[in-house]
Formats: sequence, C-alpha cells, structure tokens
Amino acid sequence: MVAFRDDHALRVDAFLRDVAALAARLPERSHLVNLCVDRYRFVVGFAAALVRRQVNLLPPGTASELLRELSRDYAGLYALTDSPVPDCPLETVDVEEASGTQGVAALPAFEPERLAAIAFTSGSTGKPAPHPKRWGALVRGARAEAAAMELGDTPAATVIGTVPAQHMYGLESTVMLALHNAYAWQARRPFYPADIRRALEQAPPGRVLVTTPVHLRALLEEEQRLPAVRLIICATAPLPVALAVEAERRYGAPLLEVYGFTEAGQVATRRTARSAEWCTMPGVRLRTDERGVWFGGGHVDAEALASDVIEPLDDQRFVLHGRSADMVNIAGKRTSLAYLNHQLASIPGVEDGVYFLPDDTGDPVTRLVAFVVAPRLSAEAVLSALRARVDAVFLPRPMHFVPALPRNATGKLPREALVQLAQTCAAGKPGA
Repeated sequence: MVAFRDDHALRVDAFLRDVAALAARLPERSHLVNLCVDRYRFVVGFAAALVRRQVNLLPPGTASELLRELSRDYAGLYALTDSPVPDCPLETVDVEEASGTQGVAALPAFEPERLAAIAFTSGSTGKPAPHPKRWGALVRGARAEAAAMELGDTPAATVIGTVPAQHMYGLESTVMLALHNAYAWQARRPFYPADIRRALEQAPPGRVLVTTPVHLRALLEEEQRLPAVRLIICATAPLPVALAVEAERRYGAPLLEVYGFTEAGQVATRRTARSAEWCTMPGVRLRTDERGVWFGGGHVDAEALASDVIEPLDDQRFVLHGRSADMVNIAGKRTSLAYLNHQLASIPGVEDGVYFLPDDTGDPVTRLVAFVVAPRLSAEAVLSALRARVDAVFLPRPMHFVPALPRNATGKLPREALVQLAQTCAAGKPGA
C-alpha cells in the first residue's frame, strides 16, 4: 500500500499507472503549479511532472494575483487541480486516477541533480523569492529526517498530515518522508479535530502524525482520546513547552519538533518536552560569521543563512531565540514577538492570540498591537495577566478581541492578513 483514502487502499502498481497516465496527458511546458488538495493526487502530479521534466512551483499561497505574477515570470505556467479553484488565472489540468486500468507501469527514476521544485518566500520587496530544490537533496532530506526521528527501522509506518503538501514542511515531512522510507500516507488532509481522529482511526498501527501547534492545541482541547500514534512531528510555528508536554502525556508518544527554513529546508529537530536544544540532522553543520549562522552539509545543497536569532552550542547543537525580524526594541528594552506571543497564548482562557508590529506610522513611540481570541475573558483580565508576564512597555496598545485569527492552512499568520485585520479593527473600533 502506498496510500489510503478513507478505508480504500491505494497500491503501488495503481500509483505507477496513475503517474504514467497523467504524464502522457500533461501539456508540453516547463513549469506548473500543483494545487491538488488530495495528497495522493498531489504526489501523482508531482511525479508525473518530473517524468515530463517539468518543475513544480510551490508558491506561498494561491491568490489569483500571486499566480498571475508567477505566470509573468514562468511562460506557459499551468496548474494541476483536483477540485475547482476560484478565480484561477492559469490554464488547468485535472488530475484523474486511472487505477481501474490494467497493465504494468515502470518505476520512474530521476537523476539527483534534477531541478524538482522551486519553493518561494515572500521576499524582502514583497515579490516572491525563488529557492530551487533538487531531487537528490529532497531524497537525502527525507532519509535524514527518518534517521533523526529514529523511524528508519519502523515497519509499515503511515503518515497522516494536517499540513498541505504544497508547503515545504508538508512536502518534506509527508510526501518525501513517505516516498523514500517505504511509508504509506493518508490521501485526505484532515483539518478539524474530528477529521484528524477519523483519519488516525482509519490508518493501521505505526501512525505518524505530522501537524502544527495550532492543530495540536485544538486536538488537546478535545476530550476524546486519539488512537495510538508512534510519533508526533510538529513545525511551522514556535511550540510552547507546556503544549508538547501535554501532548506526550495524553497520547503516550514522543513529540519531535522540526526546525527549518525555505532556503535550506528542514535542518534540525528537538524533543521539545525534554530539551530546549536543537540538534542538526545527520550531516548538517553550523557555521558562524559576522552575518549570522549558516547551515550546510548533509542534504543541504547550498549553505544557507538562517534568518533567526540562534545561539550555537557547537557545530551540531543550538538554542533558538526567535526570528531576527521578530525582534522589537521599545524604550531601550528588547524582546521578540515570538516571546510575547508565547506569553499571550499561555494565559488561561486565551484560545489564540498574536502580537503585531504595524509599519512605521511616524509616531515616535512604537505601538504594539495584539489580536486576541478569548470569548470568556475581559480586556482587563487579559491585560492583568500580561502585566504579570511581560514588561509594561510591551503591553499592547490597542488590543483587539476577534472571533478568530486569519491563519492559513499551515497555521501561519501572513503579515498581509494581519495588516488587513488591523485595518478592519481600526475602522470598526472593536477591542480595548
């Protein structure tokens, strides 16, 4: 079995036929965007594109203007889809399964130097910045992750991911991890706690849950117990230690957090409930110079500079203090937005919350804003709890109470979404 959807097993021979059939239907182009929601169909499309020597683009979102901008940079760009995509400006090709057909399809093989994908970050100017990913590096990364997670000898592991395959973390920890360690994966992407529980129930033993702090917090708020899991992998945002401890206690499985960034991919892990130290994946080493901390070696194709505040302990171990862009200085006092977010989210009764530093408004005093989801708390209660946790200069002014934060599919909060939320709140004058 290579994957499963609900109670239906999808086997290797059918997968290979699906890849061959789709590859034969793809237009003669150089680049595509794979927008398939179903993880099995995403992998079929990813592999079919490689068979046709086409490069998979992994943009940071699917907004029509973003796709239109990419089409200007990559002539003939088209999209693979398995469901309607509203306002999609690209030519689309539907991924259809041909599993009912008979015959044997060859197992495709790709040279290590083949450009397999291009991942994008938002870029300092707002224009998506491309980061090429070669097939060999992706394969080595998948094997390094399995070794770091001590999954190498796990028979018949099944990966259940709450993150989209288009995200670099999702590609590495659900698609590549499964493909190159003989694991199966769940085709559907469960999102709500009930969906995640159902997906785990349908999977055979040896379950590996690949998730985010947002999904994990929602799971822990549920009283129903999850089926036994072999391992929980978590990434995309800072994971509070208390959340990791509670997850391991509730589910009786180790939780390993992954550290990475688009330029290098995944590079380190830690067992958050037991240690603040990160350890690099096999072969990866740290190097420090006047610009910061670099990661290289192992599966990392080209040495990459981290955009975080990192304290190296040696060339394989480090402590992460936050993102450089998250550092704020108010009245001569420094802290990070990650630290402030952690303190806000740790307040009992706060279901979700985030600090936001607006663009320069010309005000001589920096004003931090906070958005809080806490339907059972008053503004006074939240501010009182914050006063006990952070210096008074870091109290939010203003603080807006909102029904939900505009998180994307991986649980992240794009700055553009927070800017829009701030404008909406300012216009409506909600909050404290």
